[in-house]
Amino acid sequence: MSKFKTRLLDRRGFLKTTAAATVAASLPMAARASSGHLRVGKAHGQTTDTLNPGTWENGFTLALGFAIHGRLTEVGPDGQLYPELAESWEASEDASEWRFRIRKGVSFHSGKELSVDDVIASINYHRGENSTSAAGPIVAPIQQLTADGDSVVFKLDGGNADFPFILSDYHLTIHKANGDGMDWQSGDGCGSYVLKEFNPGVSATFEKNPNHWRDSAGFDSFEMLALVDPNARTTALVSGDVDIIDKIDLKTAGLLGRKPGVNIHSLAGNQHYTFAMLTNQDPFTDNHIRQALKYGVNREEMVEKILFGYGSVGNDHPIGQGQRYFNTELAQKTYDPDKAKWHLQQAGIDSLSVDLSAADAAFGGAVDAATLFQVSAKGAGIDIKPVREPNDGYWSDVWMNKRFSAGYWDGRPVEDQMFATAYSCGAAWNDSFWCHDRFEALMIAARAELNDNKRREMYWEMQDIVANQGGVIIPMFASYVFAVSDKIKLPDQMASNRDLDGERWMERWSLA
Repeated sequence: MSKFKTRLLDRRGFLKTTAAATVAASLPMAARASSGHLRVGKAHGQTTDTLNPGTWENGFTLALGFAIHGRLTEVGPDGQLYPELAESWEASEDASEWRFRIRKGVSFHSGKELSVDDVIASINYHRGENSTSAAGPIVAPIQQLTADGDSVVFKLDGGNADFPFILSDYHLTIHKANGDGMDWQSGDGCGSYVLKEFNPGVSATFEKNPNHWRDSAGFDSFEMLALVDPNARTTALVSGDVDIIDKIDLKTAGLLGRKPGVNIHSLAGNQHYTFAMLTNQDPFTDNHIRQALKYGVNREEMVEKILFGYGSVGNDHPIGQGQRYFNTELAQKTYDPDKAKWHLQQAGIDSLSVDLSAADAAFGGAVDAATLFQVSAKGAGIDIKPVREPNDGYWSDVWMNKRFSAGYWDGRPVEDQMFATAYSCGAAWNDSFWCHDRFEALMIAARAELNDNKRREMYWEMQDIVANQGGVIIPMFASYVFAVSDKIKLPDQMASNRDLDGERWMERWSLA
């Protein structure tokens, strides 16, 4: 008998043995013909952007990657996991070994047929000690990849019940093998669109891939414009220069929604806004300082004045209320100047002065949020000095470089993926450079634990550790709020794992 058993992962990450031989059904797409040309105004995009998937960190590059490339698995609008370039998968009893059968009939835009070697080269690109990919931490458990006929076998360093979800990560695009590596430079993918032109920080244009295996393109062609300034995005939509904009200015959302031909949409998800402290630099090496700042922020005020109600308060950990292992018993932090002062005293000081870097590129209203933080923190004897940074180059020059800076995260579909990406010691995107031995041990143990109750206990403790000892302030979870012209036809159900229908709008939307 084979050591593999077929597994189906539902939207909450459960492992279920199925009666079928394999998980074979791909994500269903509405039968429709692509039509017309689309223009989209994106709130991100900078001159330092590249086609290297290991560096993608903003909405512009995410959408570019989803348009021109494929991944082994994908998260559907219903939150469930579906096969994409892998047509099926199965796992060993302890979930430490996974076999993915690669879909036949898939070709790159250049005409080359997708092979098992392409898959192995693409995943290996993010692995190893010399990798600088942001996906490095989530593929670190992979000990070996081997080809077995039309399948790829992954051997992990332990059980991982969520492993197929991990392979849906937007960095893990499949490219052509090229010698000992992969070819990311050419932009030759196997996605539903062909990249025609890419001007980093400005625009990118795409045309429908006529040979896509699923024919999922919703438009004949589209163009993305990097319009970081919210007023520029809004003006472009109202004037008809673009058909879709993301991350609308929430201060003017109501007014914009009253414009003829404009529709506003809001979806709650795991997106959260942050203020990250570099815990490897003073004064943030002291957890009492970090705790003082966490008690010095008025979360309810930020949700009201920055999100205008399009969100909820955060509790300094990245797990959303709709996720499977959300800690429902963790005490919610509230604005408490007295507790903040107490923590300052425990750090041996009576007052604190710090700069807080922010820009609209971090999130809409980030500079205003920093100013609100400045006002609330004064009551605790903390002098926060907001620093307005340039939008262009924010993610390369400010985030993870300045000691205290604003940021945002889309969240991830499963807890392990979020923690491994942004909180694991040494992870490329651990934006507070925080390390905690107990957290690391729990993360490894929870990943391999198949008992649901034990796993829940571990993830609950991890959220407690991050909230009360971590280096990131998470004051609010923000809904995805975007605007479209009435020319755009939206599906009845949209994904909430990322902005704009999981950034798969180019496949799931169409012209009315």
